[in-house]
Amino acid sequence: MTLVAHVRDLRVEIGGRAIVDGVSLAAHAGKITAVIGPSGSGKTTTGLALLGEYPAGAVVDGAVHVPAGPVGYVPQHPASVLNPARRVGALLTDITARQGGSRRERRRRVEQALSLARIPHPGVVLRRFPHQLSGGQQQRVVLAQALLLGARVIVADEPTTGQDVLTKQGIVAELAAVAAQGIAVILLSHDLDVVRELADEVVVMRAGKVVDRGPVSSVLEDLVPEKPRVARTPRPRGPKRLETRNLTARHRTTQGAAEVLSDIEVSLATGECLALVGRSGSGKTTLGRCLAGLHRAYEGTVLLDGLPLPRSLRSRTRAELAAVQYVFQDAKAAFDEHRPVLDQIARSAVRLRGAVPADARRTALSTLGEFGLTESLAGRRPGELSGGELQRAALARALLAGPRVLICDEITSGLDTTTRTTILDSLARLRDNKELSLVFITHDLAAAGVLADRIAVLDAGRIVEAGPADQLIEMPKHTITQELLSASLTALPDRAPRR
Repeated sequence: MTLVAHVRDLRVEIGGRAIVDGVSLAAHAGKITAVIGPSGSGKTTTGLALLGEYPAGAVVDGAVHVPAGPVGYVPQHPASVLNPARRVGALLTDITARQGGSRRERRRRVEQALSLARIPHPGVVLRRFPHQLSGGQQQRVVLAQALLLGARVIVADEPTTGQDVLTKQGIVAELAAVAAQGIAVILLSHDLDVVRELADEVVVMRAGKVVDRGPVSSVLEDLVPEKPRVARTPRPRGPKRLETRNLTARHRTTQGAAEVLSDIEVSLATGECLALVGRSGSGKTTLGRCLAGLHRAYEGTVLLDGLPLPRSLRSRTRAELAAVQYVFQDAKAAFDEHRPVLDQIARSAVRLRGAVPADARRTALSTLGEFGLTESLAGRRPGELSGGELQRAALARALLAGPRVLICDEITSGLDTTTRTTILDSLARLRDNKELSLVFITHDLAAAGVLADRIAVLDAGRIVEAGPADQLIEMPKHTITQELLSASLTALPDRAPRR
C-alpha cells in the first residue's frame, strides 16, 4: 500500500488539557480509514491535523507528514467553507482559472470533478448560491473543489450527518468512487452502518487516545448502533399553537425566483411534537426557517395562536422572538466563539424575557445541569466543548427564552449514539410540557416514529403525506414515505472490493 500521509504521536493541548494524546494514523492511496468514537474524543482535531490546522491557543507535539500533495476537507457543515456571495459555478471556475489551460480544458476539469462528486443536475447547481443548496449538495460541491485542487487525501468529517437514508447510500457510493481513483479517504463518523460499508480500517478514539484499531470485521463486531429509547404515547390534540396557510417559499436565482416550497399547510397543536421528514433538499429546513422568521421570501401566512407572525425576525416583537425559538443543526456556528457559553445562554433570558442578569445566570446553570452540563463546562468558550455538549447548550439557550414553539433542525445528526439518545430523552421530557410545542426536523424516521405525535413528509417542496405518527409509520401511503421507511430498515448493500 502506498502511504500518502501519516500522523505520529500527535498531542494537542488547550489550556493544559490534552484533547488529543499520542495519536498515530496512516492514510493509504485508494483506502478508506474510519476514525470513530464519542463526541469530544478528538476525531475532528486529528483529522484537521492533516491540514495543519489546530484550535486557537493549542500546544502541539508530534509529527504530521503529507508528502503526496494537498489534503481536501469536507466538513460536517459544508456551508461554513463556501463563499455565500459566489455562485457555485464561479467558485469552481476560480480554481481552474488559477491552474491555467484553455477554457475548454478548464470546463472539462470542472465536469470531471462534478461527475466524480456525483452532483445531480450539475447545470442547475452551478447557477445557485451555496445557501440555495441542500446540505448534501453543498457537501458534494466542497468535494468537487477538493478534487479540482488535486487532493490526494480527503478528510470527510461526518459526511452522512443530516442526510436521509437514500441520500446516505449515494454518499457511500460517492466516497467509494473517490477511493477508486487512488485517493486516500479519512472518514470521521458516528454512523457505524456507513463505516461497516466503506472502511478498510477502523481506528477507535476515546478521550483523545486511540483505544483500538484494525479491520472492520474485528473492531466493529461487538458495536451495535443504539435505537432511540424514548417512548411516545398517543394523546388527543389540543388547540392550534402554530399553523401555515398556503405557504409558498422561493430562493432567488439568476433566472429569477425558484420555488422551494409550494402551498404548504401544516398545523401544530399546543404541547404537540410535529416531525418534518423527507429527503435532503425536500424543503424541511426552509419550512422551519419560514416558521422562525429566518426565511422571509414566501407568500402565505404563519400564525401563532391564531395571530399572523411577521415574516422577518427584524419585524417581530421581543415577545414574538421569544415565542418561536430555533435550534440549529450546526450548534458551533450558532455561538460566538469568543465568549463563554454560559454568558451567551444567560443573555437569552435577559434579552428576550427581561430577566435580571443574576437570576438569568442561575436559571441558565440549572437548565444546563438538567442537560448534564456542569458549571465548569459552561464557563468555557464554544471551541472547548464537543459537538454534543454544544448541542445541549443550544437547547438550554433556546429554553431560557421561554418559548411556546421550539424548532429543532437535525439536532441529533452527527452525534455518537449515547449523546444522540441523551438528546432524544431530553426532547421527550420537553414534549411532556403541555405548554411547549416541538417541531422536529429530521431524516431519522426511527427517532420521528417514537418522539413525534404527528409526521409530515415532504418531497420536492410539497407535503406528500401527513398524519398521526403511528398511523404513518405502520401504514405509509405515499411512495416517498414507503421508500424512506424501507431504506431505514434495509442495511446498506455490500460494496464490491476496490482494486
